[in-house]
Amino acid sequence: MTEPPRPPIRPPTGRLGILTPGMGAVATTFFAGCEAVKRSLGLPVGSMTQMGTLRLGLRTEHRQPYIRDFVPLAKVTDLVFGGWDIFPEDAYQAARKAGVLDRELLEQLRAPLEAIRPMAAVFDSAFVKNLHGPNVKRGPTKLDLAEQLRADIRGFLQRNELERCVMVWCASTETYLAPGPAHASLAAFEKALRDNDPSIAPSMVYAYASLMEGVPFANGAPNLTVDTAALQELAKKQRVPISGKDFKTGQTLVKTVIAPMLKARMLGLNGWFSTNILGNRDGEVLEDPGAFRSKEVSKLSVLDTILEPELYPQLYGDFSHKVSINYYPPRGDNKEGWDNIDLFGWLGYPMQLKINFLCRDSILAAPIVLDLALFSDLAARAGMSGIQEWLSFYYKSPMAAPGLDPEHDLFIQQMKLKNNLRHLMGEELITHLGTEYYED
Repeated sequence: MTEPPRPPIRPPTGRLGILTPGMGAVATTFFAGCEAVKRSLGLPVGSMTQMGTLRLGLRTEHRQPYIRDFVPLAKVTDLVFGGWDIFPEDAYQAARKAGVLDRELLEQLRAPLEAIRPMAAVFDSAFVKNLHGPNVKRGPTKLDLAEQLRADIRGFLQRNELERCVMVWCASTETYLAPGPAHASLAAFEKALRDNDPSIAPSMVYAYASLMEGVPFANGAPNLTVDTAALQELAKKQRVPISGKDFKTGQTLVKTVIAPMLKARMLGLNGWFSTNILGNRDGEVLEDPGAFRSKEVSKLSVLDTILEPELYPQLYGDFSHKVSINYYPPRGDNKEGWDNIDLFGWLGYPMQLKINFLCRDSILAAPIVLDLALFSDLAARAGMSGIQEWLSFYYKSPMAAPGLDPEHDLFIQQMKLKNNLRHLMGEELITHLGTEYYED
């Protein structure tokens, strides 16, 4: 197969705006972290764009540049932040309330964080039942709300003298929604906006506004959002990159490492029990069964796709997979995940693997927001549009073309991402075959 031509990449001139629907724990940890990096108050640990390298050519060539030096990405010092939230507190106040970062660090970042004030949000309590806030847009139709968001985007660009921005969803998980007639085509979707169709979620209104303004959209929650024919049609029409869904942070990150290990060694699986406790706003939202259903579907999809029980029925044809999330306020943003894995090996003899991951949800999510923003901007400048499957590395439930199973294996996802960067820069793709080192 002939390799497709390498698209030209416009340089990242000027500053880049990053807009986040939702200015809670994840977004404010991201804002504050970037401002800390700008001032050399911390390292962007967890960010592939800032800390990662990739190999070029043969291993013997010893060419392993940092990704940030190899690919023309916007610099952290050139980032400008904005967003929407149903609560009116600025980013400093919201970060204090979230309780993720130390007070001492926040005080050093107070001025830039106080300057980030949330715009009024598009919100519908039918989709997020456990939150209520006053900073909400009003309008006769959902199309009118989308037009208000478009005006917000244009105003943000103008106020900050920016030529481009990206949007990364950092707001709450919405109640579970299956695709319906309103999501089947762009024409049906726009009619549904005009008609205030109840199957149009707030996240879809944001995504529509973003794409109409030519702004790349990355979906950090398990919401349906751009995983619909209608908004994928709009993304291609507007030539805008989209990706999603649901940031891959704690427990699912572990699954996408351990499950490939089981499959690689042909070890069987009888059952995988996962439970979590967390006390942040996300935990409060997930107390609602509809919102939990969205998260559950995202989490449960991982194992089947990786293990392929249809190919290995003797190993994975009948395993039990259970997931639960429990809201426990004392933990705040410090999430704890327990996994019990019942596996079997040679001659069917049983074994167990137990994992206890005490993680910080927003600390793991913040570098994902940064990478998705920078890579989405890169994709836009390279003329790439529609679903960006190469960004699956960052998502629990990655999007893929219709009829194509998503890839969940973390290491295959990483190879896909790095080879995409090599392709963009005209470098040879790495296959890891290795025979070239042993040829006479």
